[in-house]
Amino acid sequence: MQSQDPNRPAPPVVDDISKQIIAQLQEDGRRPYATIGKAVGLSEAAVRQRVQRLSDSGVIQIVAVSDPLQIGLFRQAMVAITVDGPLDPVADALAEMDEIEYVVLCAGRFDVLCEVLCADDEALLDVISNRIRTLPGVRTAETLVYLKLRKQSYQWGTHRR
Repeated sequence: MQSQDPNRPAPPVVDDISKQIIAQLQEDGRRPYATIGKAVGLSEAAVRQRVQRLSDSGVIQIVAVSDPLQIGLFRQAMVAITVDGPLDPVADALAEMDEIEYVVLCAGRFDVLCEVLCADDEALLDVISNRIRTLPGVRTAETLVYLKLRKQSYQWGTHRR
């Protein structure tokens, strides 16, 4: 059995009812609490309280998800980065860039992956060449340009164990 990192908070316990509520909100983040309550067998007030607790604890966020193409972000890419030295300073600097929507530290061939959304190729070139590649510690940055989005889902975590 692995010991838990003492600096990391224990993950909140999410029971089956909370998972059902999350699944309802993943289908429609604006679904009324009364409708969710009927689906999961709770009162509207009980659903409201659970959603508030899930939100306050960071288990869920309720946000609007836009289609990047519909708002003028026509060039999207994943940038796979190898780093010399500590990963956190590079990841933190990437996370501060407005054009970068996703940053993850990983194991394997690359150390950091980030998703970049820009208006066009010129803007993508600027982010990669002048901002990412010039960060202290960045050894390489391999860019994988998206040609077509086949699937994007936000329904994880409720139906898997």
